[in-house]
Order: sequence, then C-alpha cells, then structure tokens
Amino acid sequence: MSLIQEPEPITADPPPGPATGPLLTQSWLDLAFLHWAYPPEDVAPLLPEGTVPDTLDGLTYVGLVAFRMHRVGWFRLPGIPYLGTFPETNVRLYSVDERGRRGVVFRSLDASRLIPVAVARSAFRLPYLWSKMSVRQEGDLLTYTSRRRWPGPRGAGSRIVVRRGPRLAEPTALEHFLTARWGMHNTFLGRSLYLPNTHPRWPLHRAELLSCEEDLVAAAGLPSPVGPPVSVLYSPGVPVRFGRPARPGGIPTP
Repeated sequence: MSLIQEPEPITADPPPGPATGPLLTQSWLDLAFLHWAYPPEDVAPLLPEGTVPDTLDGLTYVGLVAFRMHRVGWFRLPGIPYLGTFPETNVRLYSVDERGRRGVVFRSLDASRLIPVAVARSAFRLPYLWSKMSVRQEGDLLTYTSRRRWPGPRGAGSRIVVRRGPRLAEPTALEHFLTARWGMHNTFLGRSLYLPNTHPRWPLHRAELLSCEEDLVAAAGLPSPVGPPVSVLYSPGVPVRFGRPARPGGIPTP
C-alpha cells in the first residue's frame, strides 16, 4: 500500500487539541522506554489495515514500555483511585496511516487489574492481558516485574531494572520519534480507527539498563530482540487526554 500523504512532522509538543471534551483521561507515571530497531518487513504484517510501519532512516522500532497507569477517568469525571490505577507493561509498534498521521499500535498491554482488562478487551478490542505486576523504586533504581495470568501465553513476562540518569536538555531525533506520538491506530469491529491523544512535552531522562529479562516481545508475535536495546529512557510521566476516535479518512466516529 502506498501512502496518500507524506507523514506528518515529528513534533515534541502536542498538536492543537479537539474542540470537544476528552473521551478519556489518565496519567502515565515512572515510565521506562526500551526500544529495539527492526526491519519494517518484520512489523508490517502485524499492523492494522490502512497503516504501514513508521520508519526513521529506513528502520522501524519495537518498544517495551513499563510504567504506572494512574487514575483512568471517562469524559470529565475524576479518575478512579483503585481500578483506574495499576502497573502496566506494553509492547508497541510505530505506524503511519493514509493521512500521514503517526501513531502507535499496541501488540500487548499487560495490566494488574482484571476488571479494566476485561472491559478493554470486550468493549474496545484492545489486547489487554491480566498479569501479576509490580513497580518498585529505591532512589534512582526502578524495578518493573510482570508475569501473565490470563489469557496467555500464561507465564509470559518481564523483569526490567533501570537506573534513572540526568534529564535530557534536548532529545535526539530518534528519542522524539519514539516518544512524541499523538495517537493510536487500532482495529475495532473490522474497521481501522485512529484515537488521538494530547499531553505536555515529555520530560525525558537518560537511563541505564541494569537488567532485562523478557519474553513479551516474542509472545506478541515478533522475532525476539537481538542484543541490547538501542534506546533506554526514563520519564517521571505526563497527564494524558484522549479524544474521539476517527476513521482513516479523518471523520470522527459517532
């Protein structure tokens, strides 16, 4: 498939938000971003119809992102303290659609709350999975653990240990490419949709990877990573607002 439009510019700051109120609010906290470079042909079969791998200098990337989800809320309602707050680890890909909109595609989203997992799977067709998880912090050391419970493959998981480093004054083009994403591509009831989001500019820190034991990438249908990640970053987090989903042509769904 050839793109109708050139990909939009990579911008560290969010685009103008929609005029309507947010569909969903949440915060992403204490994030560890691990990324490996992949050939685009390894990723292309796993993307929704109407999208292709987004690339930088001929390569695309697979991300393993561990963090704390905080107070998920619908519309303008306040976030839910317990059910809306939990550790999460996702495997994500990088996509661009026919309008040139850059986004992410989630291959798996492991979370520790069963009810949000069940709702996200049944109502929104997102690949959430219920896992036993924890996020522990001791000074500049952060440890993220995950072990899958349902629906499987049971036992798939990860253990990531990073040491937070200094804040980046000016992230590189690759670091912006991997983090400055203003939407998600997904397939819902056989249709490809784009869900826009907005949040402040990422506060990014260099991070040292001390340990990474994982089989979530392979469980998501990708070749296992070879070698250490090419990028390791940490962020204390941002508040996030999601707008209404749009079809590939850019028309919001009713």
